[in-house]
Amino acid sequence: MTFIDSVAALEGVIGKTPPPVNLKVIDHVDESARRWLAVSPLMFAGFGDGQGIAMTLGGGAKGFASAADPAVLSIPLDMLDDPALAVLGSGFGSLFLIPGIGETLRINGRVASVADGVLRIAVDECYGHCAKALIRSDFWSSGPLGEWPGDAGGFVHASRFMALATIDAKGGADLSPKGDPAGCMARMEEGRLWFADRPGNRRADSFRNIIAQSHVAAALLIPGSAEVALVRGRARLTTDEAARSAFAVRDKTPLLATRIDDVEVERRTSAAIRRAQLWPAAAAPVDIRPAKMFAEHVKLNRDKGLAARLAGAFVSVPGLMERGLAKDYKDNLY
Repeated sequence: MTFIDSVAALEGVIGKTPPPVNLKVIDHVDESARRWLAVSPLMFAGFGDGQGIAMTLGGGAKGFASAADPAVLSIPLDMLDDPALAVLGSGFGSLFLIPGIGETLRINGRVASVADGVLRIAVDECYGHCAKALIRSDFWSSGPLGEWPGDAGGFVHASRFMALATIDAKGGADLSPKGDPAGCMARMEEGRLWFADRPGNRRADSFRNIIAQSHVAAALLIPGSAEVALVRGRARLTTDEAARSAFAVRDKTPLLATRIDDVEVERRTSAAIRRAQLWPAAAAPVDIRPAKMFAEHVKLNRDKGLAARLAGAFVSVPGLMERGLAKDYKDNLY
């Protein structure tokens, strides 16, 4: 089996990241992101360093996490399932969800302090992520919380959503959402866990990180259940046809498959999910408009080059961002 071991080889398969994609990334929590946090009851969080990474969930009442200071994300430690993971100086990646909305908010940085019952993150990146993962997983259509029988392998096979945590060579953490119908999201084979690549925001941060540092962690969910499967191991990327074909959906075969070796799987009930009361999902807040937040972030980006000016002009046209996203979700889901 052939594995991808360089960024050049990766880009030869998926292409280079289009420069405009990075323009939606800002270095602070702006007003639109603060509004997002104010109505978000759940986050996924990865904590890592140069040696490894681990995953946990945080959740509670809407607005449990906040950023009164745009440079600092604050999270009560008792809202985390695993507060001991928050170690001073460690890399931090997070993903915030809002019931009824497919897009997600990603905030990355470093643990600046752990004191007085509060975790404080020095923010390096803040940006929105497209809705494709939650659309593919049909995340918000589930009913009230229930339990899921069976072993860990069966749970993994039935999962429909995954938050994947990776780290770069310097210990910077990143979290990426993955979603698919049950049976197409992930599977266990001979003690290894496999999952597929799908179209997303095209930054490919997680794949670049895996090439630089193979340690990964993930949380797999079955929407409607408070249980999660927490996964840790070492990941490798492959273009092997048999591996990719196993994850074909709608006659479309993914470009890449990821294999996690030395895998550890822990199935548990998440107190954070129970507190968040995600299902049945409430109606999406009327004042949260993901496309508007994406556009505002492009305008706030510090890059003032030609590509940034062109992107700023594009997002200034009323409704153009919304129509572009809707078309992308329809045409490029797989």
